[in-house]
Amino acid sequence: MKAVILSAGQGKRLLPHTADKPKCTVPVNGQSIVEWQIQELLHVGIDSIRIVVGFGADKVEALLANHIDSGSIRTIYNPFYAMADNLISCWVARHEMMEDVVLINGDTLFESAVIEGLLSAPSSPITLVTDQKSHYDADDMKVIVRGAQLDRVGKTLPLDLVNGESIGMMRFQNSGPQLFCAAIENRIRKPEALKQWYLSLIDELAQQGHVSTFSIQGRIWAEIDNPSDLAQAETLFKGRPTLSTAATISHSKM
Repeated sequence: MKAVILSAGQGKRLLPHTADKPKCTVPVNGQSIVEWQIQELLHVGIDSIRIVVGFGADKVEALLANHIDSGSIRTIYNPFYAMADNLISCWVARHEMMEDVVLINGDTLFESAVIEGLLSAPSSPITLVTDQKSHYDADDMKVIVRGAQLDRVGKTLPLDLVNGESIGMMRFQNSGPQLFCAAIENRIRKPEALKQWYLSLIDELAQQGHVSTFSIQGRIWAEIDNPSDLAQAETLFKGRPTLSTAATISHSKM
């Protein structure tokens, strides 16, 4: 299994932490967001990791230099990061997503149990990871789920129908990678693609019956958009083992 992490953006809502570095390099309890992600992926045996970079790409690559040299972790540069949303990051990385793959937003922190659960979830072309809470605000990527099937995903769904949120992680397997990449190739021909989220494609594929969900309710995760989110993430992950990425990689099977 391969993982692709979308980390091309600056993360302006996290200013001043991102004034001179990309969001993925911001530390949480002494370890950068991207290193947390890599550590948890390696813990469950995913050691083929691709990171889409853009703003401050040199800082990400310097942070991970020793690990990039190993060949298992590589970066993919998105030259359109300043003018486009994350659908374009998926287009840039599409050749890395033609096989079974886990796709992760660059600002999603998670414990390894989240990935373990996703990898063992029932087979489906596309599996979206979700969670539930008592209230959803305008910025939440909300979902409408029927049984285990995803009906819709988006920020503007009717609140009376919403019964969960996307955490920014999904698995593609079997026909899923081809379905997603074909949808990307079709959408990229339209001007509006520059300003769209990749989840707009998942919404369309869900309406065609291709997307299931996996709920991680009770497991630890955090989305880091602003300083308040960062503080909450530090509380959630306080006291958790902070193994260096280098040590983790050296003990993983290459």
